[in-house]
Amino acid sequence: MSATEVDFYELLGVSRDADGATVKSAYRKMAMKYHPDRNPGDAEAEARFKACSAAYEVLKDPQKRAAYDRYGHEAFQQGMGGGGGHHGAEFSDLGDIFETIFGSAFGGGASGRARPRRGADLRYDMQVSLEEAFHGKSTQITVEVAATCDTCEGSGAEPGTGKRRCELCHGHGKVRAQQGLFVIERPCPTCSGRGEVLEQHCHSCRGEGRVDQEQVLDVEIPPGVDNGTRIRLSGKGEAGPMGAPAGDLYIFVHIKEHPVFAREGTALFTRVPVSFTVAALGDTLEIPGLDGEKHSIDIPAGIQSGKQLRKRGAGMPVLQGRGRGDLVVEVMVETPTKLSSRQKELLREFRETETGEECPESRGFFDKLKEAFGG
Repeated sequence: MSATEVDFYELLGVSRDADGATVKSAYRKMAMKYHPDRNPGDAEAEARFKACSAAYEVLKDPQKRAAYDRYGHEAFQQGMGGGGGHHGAEFSDLGDIFETIFGSAFGGGASGRARPRRGADLRYDMQVSLEEAFHGKSTQITVEVAATCDTCEGSGAEPGTGKRRCELCHGHGKVRAQQGLFVIERPCPTCSGRGEVLEQHCHSCRGEGRVDQEQVLDVEIPPGVDNGTRIRLSGKGEAGPMGAPAGDLYIFVHIKEHPVFAREGTALFTRVPVSFTVAALGDTLEIPGLDGEKHSIDIPAGIQSGKQLRKRGAGMPVLQGRGRGDLVVEVMVETPTKLSSRQKELLREFRETETGEECPESRGFFDKLKEAFGG
């Protein structure tokens, strides 16, 4: 049976509007049923198997399927999209069987050749001060990476030489091995799945196409970065082997601890000690900010220790946005430890004149004590 004698859809037992999953499932059943290892010596089963493989080769590809739907078998005659010669078709069919049954992880696609492997991404950890995180900064870093070899320009070949087809896999990039009922395909160990080998390795990189070297890179730290902010430098990671694209470099930002301010998102927090007279009478404090400005904070009369006051727009900048967060000041009322005689005398006079209205919470507490203990 020849694949050109029977309609491909009829051969696989599917309708012309069947989706890709249906076509794949039908082909799997046919391939398992008519595989030569399951039908030793059966020439008809072998012919059926090859015909089904050829049909699936066309119907699984949207472009080939569209050409077949329009022109039929003529679309693949005399080089009209039929691909290479007989050896290449047979190699592809066997690869499709294994890929269909076990998935593409063991294959590499119908072409067989391995795609260029992109270089690895790299990580760089950078510490910046809170002031630098506020204002942003331009800096330079030095990293050691596998960079493209200047001698061969990443090709891996000695200048003046080139590449030739791999003799082991004949340029397909895969080799086959029989295991029971199945033909297993794996990347060619000689060319690593590329289908080509170098005529002569570059003396600088020994055929890798890359060499280890230090690179000095310019880095822009934007205002508002925070712990864990990730800055991506595209193409500044490890160069790919044999001229493959380079990976990326990711800079992870870490903020150093500040002696005055703590940070939560775009908010800045600080604690300000005030005397008990300021807490009682009220005042206005000036807090130096990271922006170099002095921010006025009004202390209301009678404020209690631990009370937080907020200054809008005096915090950290919004990363890659507009505006700023808030400055939050926590008031800590200090009790004096050294008093002059006159100060003690004034405090005693104040105590004698207290009515309880000055500290209602304290008065309420002692009232509860008297009630509880019958005092």
